Amino acid sequence: MFFGKRHVHFAFLYSSAAIALALPTAAIAGDIVGSVVDASGTRALQGAEVEIVELGRVDHAGTDGRFRFANLPAGTYTVRARYAGTEPVSATATVTADGVAHIDLLLGNAADTILIVGQRANLASAISRQRAAGTVETVLTRDAIGQFPDQNVAEAVRRAPGVNVLDDQGEGRFVSVRGLDPNLNAASINGVRIPSPESDVRSVALDTIPSELVESIEIKKTLTPDMDADTIGATIEINTTNALDRKKPFVAISAEGSYNDKTEKWSPKGSIDFSTRLGEDLGVSGGLSYYRRRFATDGVEPDGWKTADDGTVFADTLEFRDYDVTRTRLGASLSLDWRPSDTTTLFVRGLYSRFADQELRKRLIFEMDADPYAGDADHASFRSDDGEINVERDLKDRFEVQHVKTVSAGGKTETGPWKLRYEGAYSYADEQEHGSIDPITFRHKFEEPDELGVTFDYTRLGHPGYTIDNGEAAFFDPTVYEFDKIERSTLSLSKDREWSGRIDVTRSFALDTGTFDIQAGGKARLRKKTFEYTQDKYDGVEGDLTLADVLGRQSYSLADIEPVVGKEGERDLLAGGFDRFILNPIDTLYESSAADYGAKEDVYAGYLLGRYEGSALRIVGGVRVERTSNRFTGNRVETIEEGAANGDDLVVVTPVAFERRYTDWLPSLNLRYEPARDVVLRFGASKSIVRPNFGAIAPRFLVEESDDGEREGEFGNPALKPYHAWNIDLAAEYYFSTNAVVQAGFFYKDIKDFIVEGKFDGDANDPFGGSFNGIAYDEAKIPVNGDSAKVKGIELSYQQALTFLPAPLDGFLINLNYTYTDAEGRLHGEGGEPGRDIPLPASAKHTFNAVLGYEKGPLSIRLAGAHRSGYLDEIGGDAQEDRYVKSHFQFDATVKYRIVEQVQLFAEFVNLNDAPYRAYQRGPGRDRLLQSETYSWTGKFGVRAHF
Repeated sequence: MFFGKRHVHFAFLYSSAAIALALPTAAIAGDIVGSVVDASGTRALQGAEVEIVELGRVDHAGTDGRFRFANLPAGTYTVRARYAGTEPVSATATVTADGVAHIDLLLGNAADTILIVGQRANLASAISRQRAAGTVETVLTRDAIGQFPDQNVAEAVRRAPGVNVLDDQGEGRFVSVRGLDPNLNAASINGVRIPSPESDVRSVALDTIPSELVESIEIKKTLTPDMDADTIGATIEINTTNALDRKKPFVAISAEGSYNDKTEKWSPKGSIDFSTRLGEDLGVSGGLSYYRRRFATDGVEPDGWKTADDGTVFADTLEFRDYDVTRTRLGASLSLDWRPSDTTTLFVRGLYSRFADQELRKRLIFEMDADPYAGDADHASFRSDDGEINVERDLKDRFEVQHVKTVSAGGKTETGPWKLRYEGAYSYADEQEHGSIDPITFRHKFEEPDELGVTFDYTRLGHPGYTIDNGEAAFFDPTVYEFDKIERSTLSLSKDREWSGRIDVTRSFALDTGTFDIQAGGKARLRKKTFEYTQDKYDGVEGDLTLADVLGRQSYSLADIEPVVGKEGERDLLAGGFDRFILNPIDTLYESSAADYGAKEDVYAGYLLGRYEGSALRIVGGVRVERTSNRFTGNRVETIEEGAANGDDLVVVTPVAFERRYTDWLPSLNLRYEPARDVVLRFGASKSIVRPNFGAIAPRFLVEESDDGEREGEFGNPALKPYHAWNIDLAAEYYFSTNAVVQAGFFYKDIKDFIVEGKFDGDANDPFGGSFNGIAYDEAKIPVNGDSAKVKGIELSYQQALTFLPAPLDGFLINLNYTYTDAEGRLHGEGGEPGRDIPLPASAKHTFNAVLGYEKGPLSIRLAGAHRSGYLDEIGGDAQEDRYVKSHFQFDATVKYRIVEQVQLFAEFVNLNDAPYRAYQRGPGRDRLLQSETYSWTGKFGVRAHF
């Protein structure tokens, strides 16, 4: 039932039909249909502009290169096609009463392979499709032999204007558009929303999808009424190949080896993709990709920064982290496309991705109870004489698997002035762990006089070090470190499923110049997300067990962290089971109940829009309404120390549930105007919504009560409001050459109710008064809505193939883009106190990308640099506790050489400058490191063949 009342949904359809029938139409005679392909007959040229010169009517070629003009009066017309990188082509077509004229247009020179292959092909396709778009968007495409500019979807998106990528372990994963949080974007595959495998967020890690399966990526920064409105940053649409895109059978195979400098090991990768027709109007396409990458990361994480009485600045905790990671990606896609008649096209498309992550993390951890006895601006010295120094050595042995699956079926039917689109889809994602060890810990408390002395050196922000002043023999002796605990993720299972269905009806009217469309439609999205977590905590062991029994070796390059727990020793120890270990039932029950939740989110939408398109002007405007229905379940979990009758700790688990419904009216308007042939001006205005992360809104209430009655809690907040935003975009594009564009844009966003995690202490200034949903606390972390945020900025971009230069310089290509984002929000004050202004989390002020390419004959070279400035990562209790991330610049290079027409060798180098990741707090006095990771570079070498 739509919006809770069925008639509201159908009102959109009935009203559109009534309007359509009431408007006058020109005398209907016939249609012109056809296709636009490259002159070699290999590839359809999607986005090519096709115009009937005499009438000023414009259409753009679809994925299969086809175009259609309906309701044409009888007569002879000039049909002209334009596409970046080639000269326009014209032909004549004669329309008779109730007839259909067929015409195919070939662009370019059949011998000019640069039209369909390589960097220029990518550039021409992207420019043509961007120019044809009715919204502000960026398009990334692959060429006719299946080459994408980058081998990872997230890395490819990094090159687009206004886009930066947030890394995980040195790999691009989450996409930030215009400096905004990745959770403010929406992502889809073939028009189907991608659910998130991870338990608490909505954002999708795009590195799970191999680029070999992708035909194009469209980054849409403005909205039209027929689009889902759940985005503030951008809608990222990933499209796999259409079997009817190609006019000839096609197969491409690649094989490569990947070398990581830090591990000094090779990893295999291979892929195959194909497309073939099973007749003139039936085709199948698909692909398969496999990549197993082994790499390493060296990390340091200080915490608990304080200032001693003598002014010494120190961290009371310091972790040295040694990561060894193996990531395996397996992806497959399959599409079936059928054109049973000139008026109808049907499709079935599916994609499967499996992402497995084996992470081994060895740690050396220092925890100091007392302040340093000596220090200066760059050093802090501790000794066991003054207080306990706890030293832990542990190992995380985690194996995690993510799956993403989408399948969709639908089509479109065009008959006379009517167009009908219909689609049903199912998408699924999960993240699973079964038996991960996180971690197994051995420790020793150095608490006797002269037992241990250590000095920490903070001179280099990214690489703090330590020196053992005394007690070295015991510190490095593995037999000193006794078993402390095992935490086993017996089950961690996040599932996210969505069923969706949509229908769109369009009625077209032929005007004296151009066309006018009335379009209406409805969509239902039924989503269910669950998270189940079971953790077994063992804090005792029968018999003696020390680090010496599971000893391994480090691969860490920043410091000496041996002795360490070894993977082989740990796995041998646990191979026989956990019978000798003593389970802590209280902690096990607490952890196993606290994280579980269930969420149902049903969104019913309807819209009505009008679209005018002439030779110079296109207007799309209308309104969308979305009705959201939520039901959340979770647990209230409270631990009371010595609260049981026998004096043991007591865990109380109470199931809770919340429901809510709300409706949003979301208008939008887009204008595209060409005041001159090579100039495009754009305007976009829309209202959009982003719903809270599931982990923030789920009713999970975790409270621990100590012996003295102090209660600390972490809460989900079912009362969180969604983000709401008004979005304004202005853009100007100048296509000053057949393969060139320069563009500039301005954007502004007014965001209400943005979400941050707040820290509350239950005092008089606490807006919750020390009680949340009836649960008392003394300290708590609660996600809350902020007041408002303003985001404004500019985007500048320049792309060109420098073919006007004399040989051999005419092979150069250049792509430069820069984005400035000013994103500020205001937190609510407490107890009537004024709030404070903050930059929005994950919003980078400056983003810059530069690509210099060279393509001449068999040689292709591509140098790419990506920069983003620092940003606020997490909100702390006050400004000094806020977590920031340092600026990042990464340099990559690609070299390709074509041996023969069908075979190409390639080499790709990622992060050649060994750009690190660093998070920190701002002073006082100096930046205080919170996390530093280094990755070194990765090289990929291989061969690609196509037939």
